[in-house]
Amino acid sequence: MNQTYRTNEIAEIGQVHPNTVRVYEEWGFLSPVPRAANGYRVYETVHVVQLIIARLAFRCELIQNNLRKRATRIVILSGKQAFLEALLEAKKYFSHLKLEHQYVLEAIEVVKNWHQPTQSSTAKTYTHQEVANELGITEEVLRNWERNGLFSVERNTKRHRVYYEEDIERLLVIRTLRSAHFSIVAILRLVQQQEDALPVDIKDLLNTPSSTEDILRITDRLEIGLREAMEDIKELIRLLSNYLKKEAL
Repeated sequence: MNQTYRTNEIAEIGQVHPNTVRVYEEWGFLSPVPRAANGYRVYETVHVVQLIIARLAFRCELIQNNLRKRATRIVILSGKQAFLEALLEAKKYFSHLKLEHQYVLEAIEVVKNWHQPTQSSTAKTYTHQEVANELGITEEVLRNWERNGLFSVERNTKRHRVYYEEDIERLLVIRTLRSAHFSIVAILRLVQQQEDALPVDIKDLLNTPSSTEDILRITDRLEIGLREAMEDIKELIRLLSNYLKKEAL
């Protein structure tokens, strides 16, 4: 017999407020919940699974790129009991998180080496489109950063932008900070520190709240947050896999 739960019981299992459970049902994160003769909601095992999936998907508060949209897609599929599709989407999401985390780690290494002697750089150049593809962003995003003074780039005789390796490295750092929703002012300060050869530890900047300027208004735990999100999504994938196996028996 399928075990049933009251609102308070399923809320305790999911470690959320009972009102959150009801909101999740309204948003489609949970399947429609049957009602008892007295009108009270009667939750079942599938709702427990869906609630845990929602909590794992949203537990890490990342306001970064389209991560929340991707997480929401998984939860909506789960709410429709499309668990196989949700599992496939979760695996894609995990791969995306790994890529985002790699961008952060690369940015950290770039800044570590900013003030170290460098050998002569390669003469290889890149187009505007190639750089956008390399960084996983749109060309319009690049143009917007340039308009806001975050970087400048050479142009050839045809007025086309010409990028070098050092330009891509600088843009990688900007991408990471913008992904963490650092303000333009905060990023400009960091860039100025680099140009003035002042030491800066980007990992501390990303992971430790600052007491200055407007960085406090935005999460600055991107590197840690991405690692936490990856762990949550791995657990979500295990949960979905195990549920699908049980349903197949």
